[in-house]
Amino acid sequence: MPTADPPAPPALAAKIPKLAPRKRTSDRVPPTAPPPPTHALPPPPDLASHTYTPPSRRILSPADHALFLASPTCNLVTGFIFGVSDSVRDRPVSSLSAADTSPVVDSIVHMFDSAEEILEKNPPEDTGSRFGNPVFRTFLDDVSAALPSWHASLGLDDEAQVAEISVYLHNAFGNKRRIDYGSGHELNFFLWLLCLNRLALLPSPTFPALALRILPRYLRLMRRIQGAYYLEPAGSHGVWGLDDYQFLPFLFGAAQLLHHPYITPKAIHNALVLEEERGEFLYLDQVAYVNGVKNVDGLRWHSPMLDDISSARDWGKIEGGMRKMFVKEILGKLPVMQHFLFGSLIPAEAGMSREEDFGLQDEDDDDDVEGGELSVFSDEDGKRHVHASKGWGDCCGIRVPAAVGAEGEERKGGLQRLRRVPFD
Repeated sequence: MPTADPPAPPALAAKIPKLAPRKRTSDRVPPTAPPPPTHALPPPPDLASHTYTPPSRRILSPADHALFLASPTCNLVTGFIFGVSDSVRDRPVSSLSAADTSPVVDSIVHMFDSAEEILEKNPPEDTGSRFGNPVFRTFLDDVSAALPSWHASLGLDDEAQVAEISVYLHNAFGNKRRIDYGSGHELNFFLWLLCLNRLALLPSPTFPALALRILPRYLRLMRRIQGAYYLEPAGSHGVWGLDDYQFLPFLFGAAQLLHHPYITPKAIHNALVLEEERGEFLYLDQVAYVNGVKNVDGLRWHSPMLDDISSARDWGKIEGGMRKMFVKEILGKLPVMQHFLFGSLIPAEAGMSREEDFGLQDEDDDDDVEGGELSVFSDEDGKRHVHASKGWGDCCGIRVPAAVGAEGEERKGGLQRLRRVPFD
């Protein structure tokens, strides 16, 4: 009996499933939010019937903070800061001309000369500590005494007016109680300039001089003060992790370099470029200064965020990022903005809390902050101690001093700088 043929194997095509395109997410990098815009500045207020008020803290709760972020005052502050930044795009310091300056700008520069004379009259005590020197408080007292005459040189003699705007300038030098300085104090300096703008003393044609003449002079003065009194970094070594003390030189400096033909973001690692161009560009000058006061070689170790930013494809990316940082990391952070001061020229929003509602006093008089008078003594073993009224001194190995304090003590001791292993 004939056998049946075995069934034919199924076609190969029937065995292999049909290929279908695999569903996958797009390889494209999601678009990032655009940098915050530059809001137009409103015209200066009518001063004929204006009532001045002493500046005070008004952001005392998350609700207060939310009111501020949605307020015209927030737009006023960002509009002024970003307006100054826009005014120096693609402009080196040497591009300033007589048309960019004014007698008020000259008077402000002379005020810093006077502040340096006060610094010379108040040399720091040799406490042997790398932490804040108590003579800084005497320096600030002398600055406070000079504020009326400084403002008189600007043509301001209304006592209520000077009393309001002086608070911002006084806070621009650092905190008297904590003997520290940070980007919030730097912001106070520009709030003082904003007040002068509201008084029609610094109109928009002077904005380039604010960034390229007044700010560099202020930075030179503050570096001397930081080095003399070992001011500790306010907050956690710089709000943005860029620098212990300053931020705005990076914002304005990125704008200066926006379309530079040969200086790229990676150029901050080139010592020759820093040396030759730091006098023209704020960003490079600040990087060179940071390199000079840190006791570790290389941005990678002592300033990792600056090192990371240097990999950006162009200065436009860096400038946009700096704008976002300003809005998010200072205006958008409640612990930072709790120290922001509101007066009549930089007004608070209706409904915001008042200091008296919480029984608060002036920050310089607060008892719950670190610092206080220094106590210098030797223990029974002969070891020298330098203690604040609260907390420990560096002799007991707890607090972390500013880099300028460590560098200054090494220099005073006549020691060659020791380049430490980054993790010691």
